[in-house]
Amino acid sequence: MSNGLRRVAIVGSTRIPFARSNGAYSSLGNLEMLSATLSALVDKFGLKGETLGEVAAGAVIKHSRDWNLTREAVLGSGLHSHTPAYDVQRACGTSLTAVVQLARRIAAGEIDVAIAGGVDTVSDVPVVFSPALKNMVLESARGHTFGQRLKPWLRLRPRDLKPSVPSVGEPRTGLSMGEHCELMAKEWGIGRVEQDELAFQSHIKGAKAWQEGFYDDLVVPMAGLTRDNNLRPDTSLEKLAALKPVYDRSETGTLTAGNSTPLTDGASCVLIASEAWANARGMPIQAFLTHSASAAVDFAGIAGPREGLLMAPTYAVPAMLERAGITLQDFDIYEIHEAFAAQVLCTLKAWESADYCREKLRRTVPLGTIARDRMNPKGGSVALGHPFAATGTRIVGTLAKQLQQQGSGRGLISICTAGGLGVTAILER
Repeated sequence: MSNGLRRVAIVGSTRIPFARSNGAYSSLGNLEMLSATLSALVDKFGLKGETLGEVAAGAVIKHSRDWNLTREAVLGSGLHSHTPAYDVQRACGTSLTAVVQLARRIAAGEIDVAIAGGVDTVSDVPVVFSPALKNMVLESARGHTFGQRLKPWLRLRPRDLKPSVPSVGEPRTGLSMGEHCELMAKEWGIGRVEQDELAFQSHIKGAKAWQEGFYDDLVVPMAGLTRDNNLRPDTSLEKLAALKPVYDRSETGTLTAGNSTPLTDGASCVLIASEAWANARGMPIQAFLTHSASAAVDFAGIAGPREGLLMAPTYAVPAMLERAGITLQDFDIYEIHEAFAAQVLCTLKAWESADYCREKLRRTVPLGTIARDRMNPKGGSVALGHPFAATGTRIVGTLAKQLQQQGSGRGLISICTAGGLGVTAILER
């Protein structure tokens, strides 16, 4: 942080293996996964019985029973019960937003140490029934006598038992994120081959990182799982090319299950603190969070022409770079969330486009290109998986460790989210 504020240190992180939905974690809920991850972080850094300044985490998809999710996870984590907590929700940017919010409080001197995190499961998605059935349940619950409690159920019809299938579509457009990204790919001329190549590299890099032991101290076993189980070290460009498009099944469709993130369950947490707190405790400082930004795009065409749903980082990053006084090329590592291979490629192409940068970003020159070999060097979301709210702190933890291993450097984090939002940050060492 700048302007005389205290520096905010990334001390370390923990996550559970990311699992394909309806698999290893099918019997678990958000609370169980977040509690396990938070407890592992507490154990890792010897925080049992400690009172922290704050814990902030969240989930995108959660039951009403989890209305106080993070606080409940804290109570079962080993932290002192005096540790306050609250929930955050900003789609796929949830846990990075939690990091940024807590970092600002640390920088301002309000608190000294905090934990940010996120969790999501699509295996335990809330199933909603018809309004008619809901009204019967509520009316019956209000009854004082057996007859009053029975009467509403006499109206029950088979159609009232039909559940409402959870929707992944944007309320404003009715299109899914994948359908929106398919439109983006067509607009930017992003082909199938380059999408598959990016996905292939994501798997190869992720598999290599696991093989070399990079994730050994970042990931704790859960429910018998010890590694991310979406990772395909044996994949090939030929196997990816054989997959059929899923969002546009015509000849022009390019997004497949192979070059898109899978539905994933998982959780992750990051410990952040003031530099003084970390030094006083003898804690490692992996990196410092120095800048952040968020942005939004008009993907529904409310105030003008429709923009690509996942293009908000193209706005957030240059605004952040301007405040930091650096360029897009001044990074050793680029951690760009791979919601879809096409989305990453659209973002990179936009930053290279003189027209886009002039018309949309009001820049006289484009941001330019990045070194692709520096992008997601330990694998990205396409390979590792994407439990919506957990991806941000997964990336923060991964990037911070890389900077620690290098001994110095600067890393960019860029995350697109549903609702046409983007959250970005810079870590430095």
